[in-house]
Amino acid sequence: MASTSTKPAAAQTNMSLTPVLTLEGHEEQVQSISYFPDGKRMVSGSMDKTARRWDLQEGKEIEEVRNVCEWGVMYAVVVSKDGRWVVAAGGDFNHTGPGEIKAYEVETGVIKTFQGHTRMVTCINSSADSTLLASGSWDGTARVWSLHTGKLVAGPFKSIDWPGAVLFSPDSKKLAVKSETGKCVEIWDVQSQKLDTRVGGFKFVGKPFTYTPLFWTNKNKNILAAFSFTDNDVPSMIYEFNATTLQTSGDPFEGHTEIVTGLALSFDGALLASASDDNTIKLWAFESRQLLASFCVQNPFCLVFSPDSRQLAYTTHTEKKKDNNIFICNTPISAHMKSGPGDLLKSDATHRLAATRRNPSTLPVIARPPRSLPAVDLRQPILFRIRKLLHLGLPVQNGQPLDPLDFPATLPLPPNLWHSSVDSRVSENSRVTPTLPTTRSSFAASTIFTAHPNLLRAARSPPSVINVPHAQAKERNAAAGAPKKDNNIVPDEYLDPPSPHPDSQESTTAVQTNTGEHGGDRSCFCF
Repeated sequence: MASTSTKPAAAQTNMSLTPVLTLEGHEEQVQSISYFPDGKRMVSGSMDKTARRWDLQEGKEIEEVRNVCEWGVMYAVVVSKDGRWVVAAGGDFNHTGPGEIKAYEVETGVIKTFQGHTRMVTCINSSADSTLLASGSWDGTARVWSLHTGKLVAGPFKSIDWPGAVLFSPDSKKLAVKSETGKCVEIWDVQSQKLDTRVGGFKFVGKPFTYTPLFWTNKNKNILAAFSFTDNDVPSMIYEFNATTLQTSGDPFEGHTEIVTGLALSFDGALLASASDDNTIKLWAFESRQLLASFCVQNPFCLVFSPDSRQLAYTTHTEKKKDNNIFICNTPISAHMKSGPGDLLKSDATHRLAATRRNPSTLPVIARPPRSLPAVDLRQPILFRIRKLLHLGLPVQNGQPLDPLDFPATLPLPPNLWHSSVDSRVSENSRVTPTLPTTRSSFAASTIFTAHPNLLRAARSPPSVINVPHAQAKERNAAAGAPKKDNNIVPDEYLDPPSPHPDSQESTTAVQTNTGEHGGDRSCFCF
């Protein structure tokens, strides 16, 4: 009997990621990387005190726009959602100087400085509409700034632990803050500047810090974070929390054996990538929590998907100079295929935007030239006017159009040219040639209906006219000695005689009628 098991296929392990592009230049560990919305450029921040921009098509740094931190290291970088601003943050790593945040306008080079944090800034995030900036610092606070003015908008929000990640809600009304130990998550109301809810707390046990970012999931109802609920364990698992209650939602992502150092969610919400000190980068199907692949990478640190999710960029953290590079790899096609249609259909990639009314003014207007009707003299005969509207030719005599109705009343009726009288005995290959018109009226009619046959509907050939002698009025039934009138018998008045074929050699037999009384063998025409 064939197996019907639906158990997921085992993940591919001990695989290696082969970079398709390596960005070289930083002299110390790269702490943060962020793509531009077009996917053609990238910005990075490093412990070498620089924030650099990269041309990914050329594979090299855009040196003329390199930024240098005045007070210490570059710990966090971000590109605003509209690509207008590049923000770099950091400060003195030894806790002796203030934090530093600078926003660089890409097109103009204008620099805005945000002042307020008293210790190094470790994390930043821009709002969905690119108007606000959130920051977290070793001074134990999170703050909200205006990207346009550089002024403080809300905060400081005093956290019970040093912030390691901050994240705006899609409407910018809430701010999520995760501690750098990965043991506390808070939700703050930006307008009231009050704490809505919290899970976990301050549990510093000398373990390494994690600056993994937060993500909104499940139609912006949940928050994804690397987290640990115990005092003595590092955050080696990834949880999904209800954004309102901070209760866990669904099963966690289990598989790493050491602290999670990097986290990235594809922009379609179908794939999750995680990096860990267990020297692996893992790919997961987000909805099913299925592990798709595990890659061997020494000391992976920071992760980010490209805007089209086709590439995955990562950094490493060691003392070796070669590990100060940025590595860009193609996302394995097999991972997308294994995620399955179920994950894609449930992801945010298939959620349609709210319907909007189309602006009618944007529709193209096609100008149509005015069309004038031919001038018609209402005193002319009706057929003459119809023919002129239909662009039909008229018979002309001595340079003047002839009136189709202008003919002597004593002339015979024109022949029937628009219906051919063909008997059923005529073969399909035989053809009847109509007689040419002999009068002006018949000529006009034949011109109209020959040029435009659709003006008349098809009909049967009219019956031949037979002269019948007068007789006394009496029904044929009685004359033949038949019973009295039966209403079910059809009188001959309603029957058409057969039309003889013009080429037939049979002689036409005269109709015999009873002339003795009123009414005979045919219909009576007495008045």
